[in-house]
Amino acid sequence: MIKLSQKLKDELWWLVISVDYDYSRISIAEHEINGDYLTLWLEDKQDFKNSLDECLQLDITLKNFGKIIRAEGLNSYEGTKMHPKKGFVYKARIEINEPIRWYREDAGNTEQQWAREAALKNILTQLVESEVYDYESASQ
Repeated sequence: MIKLSQKLKDELWWLVISVDYDYSRISIAEHEINGDYLTLWLEDKQDFKNSLDECLQLDITLKNFGKIIRAEGLNSYEGTKMHPKKGFVYKARIEINEPIRWYREDAGNTEQQWAREAALKNILTQLVESEVYDYESASQ
């Protein structure tokens, strides 16, 4: 779970409301990996902005981004392995590389885009689920 500040939650809710709860309208206008963060600039697909200053800036730590990549299985594939001592074959997830290293070195443009979109989807899902949970907890 990614920790979101209250200010960021409010800004994300404003974006969700402005797209009439149609999450497919939220797009990543630009992205950048800078130090320990992946920065995503978000906008409404039906209301493109003239500059990044007008977009919602979302910073995700690389540690959390790596967790999302691993959880989605983007840096691995389903394959078969042979047990080193017992000699039997079994199905397993085979990791290509560590998540952030995979993103930087192994992933193509399309796979990098999938990873960024998975991060956005994860955060929006967390936002909605945590607010529903908070509302239900407060109403009891």
